[in-house]
Parts: sequence; C-alpha cells; structure tokens
Amino acid sequence: MNDPRLIVKPGSQISLTRDYDPKYTGSFQSKVDAEGKLEIDLEQLRKYQDLLYAQNTYALLIIFQGMDAAGKDSIIKHVMSGVNPQGCQVFSFKAPSAEELAHDYLWRAAKSLPERGRIGIFNRSYYEEVLVVRVHPELLQKQRLPESLKGEHIWKQRFQEINNFENYLVNNGIIVLKFFLFISKSEQKKRFLERIELPEKNWKFSIDDVKERAFWDEYIRAYEDVFNHTSTAGAPWYIIPADHKWFARLAVADIICFRCQELHLKYPTLDEQHKQQLLEAKAILKQED
Repeated sequence: MNDPRLIVKPGSQISLTRDYDPKYTGSFQSKVDAEGKLEIDLEQLRKYQDLLYAQNTYALLIIFQGMDAAGKDSIIKHVMSGVNPQGCQVFSFKAPSAEELAHDYLWRAAKSLPERGRIGIFNRSYYEEVLVVRVHPELLQKQRLPESLKGEHIWKQRFQEINNFENYLVNNGIIVLKFFLFISKSEQKKRFLERIELPEKNWKFSIDDVKERAFWDEYIRAYEDVFNHTSTAGAPWYIIPADHKWFARLAVADIICFRCQELHLKYPTLDEQHKQQLLEAKAILKQED
C-alpha cells in the first residue's frame, strides 16, 4: 500500500480539514476487503521484529498521537498483537507527576527510549508539551520555568528542540515513526456515546474527555502547527484516517513494515571463531548419544 498521501512532506504547510479526510480508506472498500493485506503485514512485522532483535543495531520508536477516542489503544493492541513481548514495551504518557515536573519536559520520554533491537511505543508523548499545554497554557505554570522562557516564542523553540532531539535519535539508530490518528468530531461523539451506553465500555469514559471537545478547533490548529514544524526527513509525520478503525490498523501496520524493509535487516553473520564453537558444541552433544 505505502500510500504517499498519508505523509506530511517536510517543509509543507498542511491543513487537516483541507488536505486529509478521516473517512479515507484508500483502495479498500471494507474491513473484509482489507483483512488479507493486514494479515500479511502482521506476519511480516513479526519477522521484522525478530530480525531487529537479532541484529541488535536499530531500535524502533513508534509514537501515537490523536484526539480522545481516536483508537490509539486499539491500534497498539491489534497491530502489535503478534510481536514478542520481550522485545516490545509500551509507555502511556498521562499528566506529568511531581517528579517529572521537576525535570525538563523531555526527561520522562528520554528515559523510556527503547534499547537497540527493541520496539518502544509511546501512547501520547512529548508532543503533549506543544499540544495540550498550548491549548491549556495554565499548565505551563506548573513547570516552574523562568518567566523569560514563557513567552509566545516558547512553541517554536520547543519545535526546534524536538526536531533536534529526534535528529539525535535517528543519528543513533533509533527509527522514529510518528502517527496522528485523525478522527472526525462526529465519529468521536459516536464513540463517546458507545462508552456511555455500553456497560463493558463505561470504564473508558471520562467526563473530562467531553469537556475537551469544547477545544476541538484549538487542538486542530495546534496539531497543524506541530505537523508543519516537526515533520522532518528523518522523522516525518503520518496522518492516519481513523474513522474506520480497520483502515487505521492497516495503514499503521503497512507503514511500519515499509520502514523496516528500508533498514535491510539481516541475521548476524558469525565469524570463524563462533562457527568453530558451534561445531565443537555439536560434537560434544553428539558424543552424549
């Protein structure tokens, strides 16, 4: 698939409402139509994870951002369902703790980065610092920054800091994949109502989620600014239409597989000493018979 329409080209100035459709499903007409492709991608992803772990050179950092009910948890559950849990770890970034507020805003993300050979998943991320904190600037006061650093320039400054941080990661073999799950306001309303009406989904619902809908337009503008400033050649943003969960899962799995393919991952080649040790071990085991 590898749909180029989903990527935010570095240096471009995009509009979510003009350039992207949350109901978009590409060439697929239905969930049934996409099932075969998704199964192939999930099997490929399992193989790529094994190669990633064995080669122990690269790491994969997968970032999910999106409005409430966009399907972040669902995608993590379904797309990563077949990978080895020993090589994959998920971090959900909620409101920062007192300890986290005592550090710089990238600190909690930096200490959660994946090791080489592993996949790290951020359910929300350091981008909250230029999204929710921007929409609710009163949160900036809790970070106890010097007054001279709290002006309107702080957002562009943080964009540059994030770009520098991600460039540093890429230069150290950490592949950064950033997904924004783009859900429409009407679909979000539908999913909220399901959470209220279905007992098995009640636990997912928070009244704060509904209150945040009042800031929908502000969030859209904040997201657009993020994409226009932080989609880079090394760490581009992917806008994933998310009104249809099945397509969002397919698109994310396809992009992860495509990026892994570009790494040309291989199992390690043994040196002569290691090969000799294998032969010696085989001989010892054979003697036991």
